[in-house]
Amino acid sequence: MTGRQDVAGAHRIVVKIGSSSLTSESGRLDPHRLDALVEVLAALCARGKSVVLVSSGAVAAGLAPLGLAARPTELSGQQAAASVGQGLLMARYGAQFGRYGIQVGQVLLTADDITRRDHYHNARRTLKKLMQMGIVPVVNENDVVATHEVRFGDNDRLAALVAELIGADLLVLLSDVEALYDGDPLADGSSPVAEVRGPADLAGIRTSAPGRSGVGTGGMAAKVQAATTAAGAGIPVVLAAAWNAREALAGGRTGTYFHAARQRPAEQLFWLAHATAPRGRITIDAGTVQDVREHRRPVLCGGVTAVEGQFAVGDPVDLVDGSGGAVARGLARQAAGDLIRLLAGVPVTDGPGASAYFEVVGADDVALFAPHDQVGTGPA
Repeated sequence: MTGRQDVAGAHRIVVKIGSSSLTSESGRLDPHRLDALVEVLAALCARGKSVVLVSSGAVAAGLAPLGLAARPTELSGQQAAASVGQGLLMARYGAQFGRYGIQVGQVLLTADDITRRDHYHNARRTLKKLMQMGIVPVVNENDVVATHEVRFGDNDRLAALVAELIGADLLVLLSDVEALYDGDPLADGSSPVAEVRGPADLAGIRTSAPGRSGVGTGGMAAKVQAATTAAGAGIPVVLAAAWNAREALAGGRTGTYFHAARQRPAEQLFWLAHATAPRGRITIDAGTVQDVREHRRPVLCGGVTAVEGQFAVGDPVDLVDGSGGAVARGLARQAAGDLIRLLAGVPVTDGPGASAYFEVVGADDVALFAPHDQVGTGPA
């Protein structure tokens, strides 16, 4: 896929819909908006497309039954609303897709399901099996058990990870904003950005906090980050308003189109860069930074200058330079305690002088970060 003209030809599609696009002005679930989305997606299924729907809205759906006037601010209140609302949300999706003879399946994920390698593969197998059976998976973060410390933070990131997980041909992020703008969408002089071909097109763009309605958890910054994550994985992305969903999925010139990278990264490196959380930090000297960035060489103990955190062998760790700037994320081949002892000159194995040549992170287990810091970039 190389441009908007190819969007209509996508076969395996992930569509993400935010809470703000499924709710009324009161913040409660609007069944008419949900029904309109289902109608569009059902038409795709009728044409033989495989669709995965990443849907927010569980908390919003639980507000009215619990007699709440607004989204709770405390985590336990959000979890209570999600516990009630998730069932109501799925019931509505089941009934509306059922009108078109389509079965749906609920898939609730936590960040732990993505960051743990075995859970990651289990999620992939489940999603692919559902699609093979002609079922539309409806994916959401498991808000009932997620915590502030261990969660996706927004369904935009979850959608990007799911798109890579299933090898999607297209990711469509639907919200209450028509496109990415080069400034505040409500300010005079701001213009929509039609296409993003790479990081240079995002230079200088300031993005917003959570959307206009205030019921969602992700703002435009989260959507741009998710879009660039998916695009970097070789998946084109359309960011558009929910009311333009039909046009966006048909390849119309609406919203912002993010061009996909020409080559998809190795699945292992994508998972490491975007789905994991670091358990520690390893500071490396300038020569090792150059070796890692330019030559993809392993990190040896002799190039390590400091160690932070408590990580075990196989845990993800961030590699940082002397000023604390992130260079890459890798999988540790030495536990933190052993590495600290090696740096102190205490050998962990027999053999004088051998410790400096121990591999701390292997060359094949490194996902580089972009060398510049700008919105929506992140791991390269």
